[in-house]
Amino acid sequence: MKFTKMHGTGNDYIYVNGFVETIENPAEFAIKYSDRHKGIGSDGLVMIMPSESCDFRMRMFNADGSESEMCGNASRCIGKYVYDKCLTNKTSVTLETLAGIKVLELFIGTDHKVEKVTVDMGEPILDAVKIPTTIQKDRVINEPVNFEGGLRYNITTVSMGNPHAVIYANGIHNMDLTAIGPKVENAVIFPRRTNTEFIEVVNHELIKMRVWERGSGETMACGTGACAAVVAGVLNGKNARKTTVELLGGELSIEWKESDNHVYLTGGATTVFEGEI
Repeated sequence: MKFTKMHGTGNDYIYVNGFVETIENPAEFAIKYSDRHKGIGSDGLVMIMPSESCDFRMRMFNADGSESEMCGNASRCIGKYVYDKCLTNKTSVTLETLAGIKVLELFIGTDHKVEKVTVDMGEPILDAVKIPTTIQKDRVINEPVNFEGGLRYNITTVSMGNPHAVIYANGIHNMDLTAIGPKVENAVIFPRRTNTEFIEVVNHELIKMRVWERGSGETMACGTGACAAVVAGVLNGKNARKTTVELLGGELSIEWKESDNHVYLTGGATTVFEGEI
């Protein structure tokens, strides 16, 4: 089986062309080959597949084998994959995901390959029941919550097709996410677990972020998480609707437009290497 290792802002996945390759048990595959010591090494597996309603369809499995609704960074890499490998000549591509249809706008460089991609992530979901969380409020904005181990944080919940809890803190790079992350991810108030973003505000148009991803642990970046963080920042008066998010793996540009209520994610996509297993 041939595969391609790609990353978007350091968020790396194994990409497999589902038009020509078949993975019988993708959850098992993701667990085995995501291992950074005994496998290829990644945050998970992304399968690029045929779609009846769109140009392409994605299935995404985290490193623990759980299937996720979608991933903003992986979506950008899919845009690069399908264009660079001549699976399409379009620069506007529709992608079917478990979180709905996403539109990818591809920006081509001088080498005729994709340099960056803007993903229309759609409208953020703020309804607490739909995120989902069991907190008895219409919207969860700056809500104090007690977590296991005596932890107490104010959280803002947003769904970008997958659940997010946004937490503001100072000195986020000194936080022990391996201790904190699982307690928030697996809290009983999140029936489908949650991704967690730890945010430090630099100014109204720049925030720093670390992310604990559901099923993968801390990653270099999370596209849906960056989108959720900017939406939460607007709701809390922390940042502008167009904000740069600085992650461990680099920067993403996020805009929550008033005109259509959609969130737009722009960033690079990089092919690391090709391989065969």
